Amino acid sequence: MRLGWLIFIGITALIAITPIPVTIPALVAGSLYGVIAGSLFSFTGILLGSWIGYWLARFTGKDLTFKLLGRHGPTVEKYLNNAGFLAMCTARLIPGLPYWPVNYGSGALGISQYVFLSATLIASIPGQVSLVPLGTFAAHQSLFNGIMLVTAWMTALTAICISYRYWRNKRKESK
Repeated sequence: MRLGWLIFIGITALIAITPIPVTIPALVAGSLYGVIAGSLFSFTGILLGSWIGYWLARFTGKDLTFKLLGRHGPTVEKYLNNAGFLAMCTARLIPGLPYWPVNYGSGALGISQYVFLSATLIASIPGQVSLVPLGTFAAHQSLFNGIMLVTAWMTALTAICISYRYWRNKRKESK
């Protein structure tokens, strides 16, 4: 199917606005399209879906959005209330914090579209680029794919640590 990648991006965007983990399409992207194309397609779908979720929350409002966020609401509010670029990056990089609450929380809390999109653009790269090679390696085991996988995971873990430390230090300074 020549346009299968467009369908994949659309499905990934839809997943990004739901509680379904974005890990799933990233792994599938790697197994279907390889590291480079898979990362591009997965990343594009995640960015598009995140932006849609952001605007859904902007239109829905804070009260309803935070009711829908349920148990994720307090965590999202903790990291994103009066958040700037760095806090957005940190929220994106926190392992275990799903994309959809960050998308909706950002829109509901009035984070500027520029901060939201730029932080999502930058901070989504390590996660997507670490998961897609995992899918590639699972489907096509080779030395090259193994090296890509290890390099991607080391890069993602480094980005998470640096972002979290910097954000934590900034929060301490502001108190």
